[in-house]
Amino acid sequence: MQTGINRAWVMASRPDGEPTAENFAIDESPIPEPEHGDVLVRTLFMSLDPYMRGRMRSGPSYATPLQPGDVMTGEVVARVEQSRSPMFRVGDTVRSNIGWQEWAAVPAHTVKLVDPELAPISTAVGVLGMPGLTAYFGLLEVCQPRAGDTLVVSAASGAVGGVVGQIGSINGCFVIGIAGSDEKCSYVVNELGFNAAINYKTQNVSEELARLSPAGVDAYFDNVGGTILDAVMDNLADSARIAICGQISQYNAVEVPQGPRNIGSLLRTRSTARGFLVYDFERRHEIGRARLAAWIKEGRLKYREDIVDGFENAPEEFIGLLRGKNFGKLLIKVSD
Repeated sequence: MQTGINRAWVMASRPDGEPTAENFAIDESPIPEPEHGDVLVRTLFMSLDPYMRGRMRSGPSYATPLQPGDVMTGEVVARVEQSRSPMFRVGDTVRSNIGWQEWAAVPAHTVKLVDPELAPISTAVGVLGMPGLTAYFGLLEVCQPRAGDTLVVSAASGAVGGVVGQIGSINGCFVIGIAGSDEKCSYVVNELGFNAAINYKTQNVSEELARLSPAGVDAYFDNVGGTILDAVMDNLADSARIAICGQISQYNAVEVPQGPRNIGSLLRTRSTARGFLVYDFERRHEIGRARLAAWIKEGRLKYREDIVDGFENAPEEFIGLLRGKNFGKLLIKVSD
């Protein structure tokens, strides 16, 4: 029998605009005992991602919203500490969607084994997890890049955007990244191999796109929405493809912001914009993961992790994530 206390971060109240520390609270309870068919897991790394802000809203969404008192949603890399299932052994490293907590007893069929031979285990919730697969399928299936295309990626230094740009390069695209600092712009060009980058805080995005790609943007991977989406739509090439992955610029909005007023650009250029979820391609996730892992081993795909020590730091780092504070895939290291 496992003894001790499990700590979990819960949504104490629904945010009004940008989340604050008061919207989160730690709930303590005994470490649970696994039942037949369950495994008891202990969190090693906890993933923080922008989509979690959407789960804190009460309005309609593609997933059930959190209610006050619910454990914050999210995926973790964990170690199996007890197993009452033949599927896993004590000591196995796994992925599990247990949210922001240190321990959980979960049905074994909901847990996925992590192969430490592919890459460091932290990547199981990063470049080889949901963010990497989002980039892989969103770009290849929705944007459908072709050699010679101009591909634009917003939030280009982030966990999704950085992978999108590199896959675009692998497929022969001219890749332009949009990021929020000179350091991030330098990183995507000099480290990740993008062809160019635009600092949206200091440069006019529409003018820079017109200068860098006078023939227009063939594919746009949108992580942010808002005025950056507007700027890209003003610079579309004929038959352009837009993948709507995220709208981080609007996640903290109190009122629904005005949508793009230049939607006529899609008509003028006969272009398409499509929203997607990574789970749309779930049956092919292992194919995508294998290709991403192969590119990492070949040195064709690089990644950056922003790892913060300490379970207690999760809310502060999550708030910073929504402000663009992080640099790379944001993880909380919970235990060794």
